[in-house]
Amino acid sequence: MKYIDEFQDPDLARRLLDDIHATVTRPWALMEVCGGQTHSIIRHGIDQLLPDSIELIHGPGCPVCVTPLDIIDKALEIASRPGVIFCSFGDMLRVPGSGRDLFQVRGAGGDVRVVYSPLDALRLAQENPDREVVFFGIGFETTAPPNAMAVHQARRLGVRNFSMLVSHVRVPPAIEAIMESDTCRVQAFLAAGHVCSVMGTDEYPTLAERYRVPIVVTGFEPLDILEGVRRAVRQLERGEHLVDNAYRRAVPAEGNPAARAMLADVFEVTDRAWRGIGVIPGSGWRLSERYRDLDAEHRFAVDHIDTREPAECRSGEVLQGLIKPKECAAFGTTCTPRTPLGATMVSSEGACAAYYLYRRLDGDGARGAAVTSEPPAVLEGTSVV
Repeated sequence: MKYIDEFQDPDLARRLLDDIHATVTRPWALMEVCGGQTHSIIRHGIDQLLPDSIELIHGPGCPVCVTPLDIIDKALEIASRPGVIFCSFGDMLRVPGSGRDLFQVRGAGGDVRVVYSPLDALRLAQENPDREVVFFGIGFETTAPPNAMAVHQARRLGVRNFSMLVSHVRVPPAIEAIMESDTCRVQAFLAAGHVCSVMGTDEYPTLAERYRVPIVVTGFEPLDILEGVRRAVRQLERGEHLVDNAYRRAVPAEGNPAARAMLADVFEVTDRAWRGIGVIPGSGWRLSERYRDLDAEHRFAVDHIDTREPAECRSGEVLQGLIKPKECAAFGTTCTPRTPLGATMVSSEGACAAYYLYRRLDGDGARGAAVTSEPPAVLEGTSVV
């Protein structure tokens, strides 16, 4: 497939790995801030192909995973009410709240529907004027523009029975919070290319300079990630701390001006709680005052929710990069994709789900060999020396 196969070339992967091995002289810890990158790393065994001295730390890059528990419980409360059609992307239906999930609400009679676009939910509102239609708007900067467009269109078309439950989060404040933590071990970041394709890179130089960490924008295919690691390691070895765009085929420096204008119109920056992490100042978006009447939290008055996280779930530590999923006692035992204790096990971008899917159940496996549940065709035969 054009523009995919080119970035899964084993010969190029071998050359990149050889360069990384030849460059590194001391231990370095790099964090990827994207669940899609985490899954690619684990699927292709990239972390096991790298030198032992390079550690890849999985950051809070899964938008489903960091959606706070009180927002999940508010979604469950709204979806349970009569006269409501609750719309969501499919990856939110199995995310556990304090005692149930959206699948269970649907099983109990709630009208919970999977949609593929927020505009599908808007269309449902137009087709069902006697029902309240709520769309669950979550995610990073990548999903925020289409959600903003749906709110904008609802206002323009005068659709009064549509609202959005918003839980959008922003990556740069999360990087700042990670670096401010007393337990931080991160020395460089692999920034998420899809986020930067929307927002550009202008928020990152200040962070790189303040915390003296290289930030390399990269994509999701094996060669993208290896090139991102190679550039980050070269900076670290040289004592540099610059923003480097290694994903120029998708990321212009200015991002997407039209999308950014839509975000500025519909949303405003707010403090946001991240599940398992806590409140990060300025890390979220909410509907601006102009669109506040389309905010489902206000429309349904779900301000007083009692939340309860399972005590045995350590997903917060996983999201902060403090532990690997297999270090949690519940991982693969009481917590599985069928019986998840936390969102990191059920989300398609969650680190726990990646470790379970690709059989990282009881150890990291042998260095120098990709360990997956399917043949590692991409990096098959790759040399690590």
